[in-house]
Amino acid sequence: MHKVLLFSRRSLGKRPLQEWLGATAGDVVLVTPRSAVEGAEDVVEQHFLGHAAVDSYDSWAADRAAEAAARSFGVGLVASTSEDDVIRAARLRERLGLPGQHTASALAYRDKAVMKRFARDAGLAVPGFAPVDDAMDLLDFIDAHGYPVVVKPRFGAGAEGVAMLHTEEDLDAFLAPAGRPADSGEPFLPGRWMAEAFVRAPFFHVDGIMRDGAVVHCWPSRYSGGIAEHLKDATGFSSTLLAPDDERTPLLMEFAAAVIAALPRSEQTTAFHLEAWIGDDGRPVLCEIACRAGGVLIADAYERAFGVHLAKEGLRAQCGLPLTLTAQPAAPAPAVAWAIFPPAEGVFAPPAGPCPVPGAELTLHLAAGTRSEGMQYAGESAAAVMVTADTAKEAGERLNEATQWWTLDARWT
Repeated sequence: MHKVLLFSRRSLGKRPLQEWLGATAGDVVLVTPRSAVEGAEDVVEQHFLGHAAVDSYDSWAADRAAEAAARSFGVGLVASTSEDDVIRAARLRERLGLPGQHTASALAYRDKAVMKRFARDAGLAVPGFAPVDDAMDLLDFIDAHGYPVVVKPRFGAGAEGVAMLHTEEDLDAFLAPAGRPADSGEPFLPGRWMAEAFVRAPFFHVDGIMRDGAVVHCWPSRYSGGIAEHLKDATGFSSTLLAPDDERTPLLMEFAAAVIAALPRSEQTTAFHLEAWIGDDGRPVLCEIACRAGGVLIADAYERAFGVHLAKEGLRAQCGLPLTLTAQPAAPAPAVAWAIFPPAEGVFAPPAGPCPVPGAELTLHLAAGTRSEGMQYAGESAAAVMVTADTAKEAGERLNEATQWWTLDARWT
């Protein structure tokens, strides 16, 4: 068994890596923010081979500390749990001559302009797009494509920093010094931004496990809407796994396989999360793909349907452990749907009783009496509901009932 250097930015309380990895944690060296292990020092000492706790996790100093730890412990693998760490992990593998995903592949799964070039060159449908390195690039794109236009960080995630421009006034506001999205974390720098034509069509995601440029297993789901729109309008957000006899199920699975084959391959086994639209012509159009598990309740829903948690399975595979599920399931069992309900402004009063919808499990993320300023980031929720049923149609109906119940009974005063 190889020793493993693992980049992990989340606290062990939120992501219990020692439980996910079991005895293998004893061969793992953690590189993590100091705050992530505060209060859990005994867990780190008991379960892990070693750790490098850093004060500034996103700094170059953290990369240097990771390399020093990797050489000191003689690691043979490098793994990561966050999309933000994919490229730094790949660069470290290359520097140390270790196997796994290297920079060309990692960049294609992180840089949205690069991934779309590969997909387009392979004959797959993508929206009109262009890198934006200065204001003239954006003006050229608007001249060519018209409004609306989506401007996004090329390395972003969770719709953070995404701006939707519908008018000249939107453009002027975006280009003004105060117009840059506050949560983008980046100034207007070359190589960091891109423009994309707006696509108005049903929105889907495909999630699963990939290895060596091919899909091991996956399943598609339909979102209730766009993530950027959810963040902008603070609306509820949901997803339902598609039925096996839905004509879009094989279409999206084949599309995911084609996108993965088009990008520079990684011999490493990882989870993946792809997002795509299906327009009136029935052809999938790539939004983006990431080499990590989907967020919100996507991995939990997959586990409910197929018995495998994608974030856990992907991490274990990076650490050299065998896959739990090695073949494509025929159908979700049970059918699964989920929704998150964002916080609003005011003092939170949850519904008085449990959710009355059959097969619905509600989880509160805010305590009664909590004062909220409203939704601050994509994925933030006051509560979430997971629904199971015998069929996708029934799961969707139950989800609608649970959403209506929440909307009527939850209060913000």
